Amino acid sequence: MRFKESAGFTLIELMIAVAIIGIIAAIAVPSYQAYVESTRRTTAQGDLLELAQFMERRYTNGYDYRDGGNNPVLPFTTLPRQAGTVFYNYAFSEDVTRTSFTLRATPAAGQAEDDCGWLELDEAGARTSESGDPACWQ
Repeated sequence: MRFKESAGFTLIELMIAVAIIGIIAAIAVPSYQAYVESTRRTTAQGDLLELAQFMERRYTNGYDYRDGGNNPVLPFTTLPRQAGTVFYNYAFSEDVTRTSFTLRATPAAGQAEDDCGWLELDEAGARTSESGDPACWQ
């Protein structure tokens, strides 16, 4: 008696393949999300440095960081700069004085799970974060 060879997959083989794909996805998705958050944080750091340069140009022109005694208007206040889901908001964390300022990048809803929290940069280049972890600025 001859047995006919099957040309398809058995249910067990299919379930094993689905389980393997599920395990790989369970490992890969959180790792990818952490990478994306890190990339957005790095972009926010670059934006803070760009805004600090903007403030230094202002100081060079008039020896005052303020705009006629008021906080100056920043050239952009969100990441991304165009329309879309906002990941960081940029603002001054305290009033700007003639000789000092502190810029803050605050995570928005799209970046709320970031462990570093807000990032700050002042006129002297001091970098701080909500978590206090120096790795947040590396």
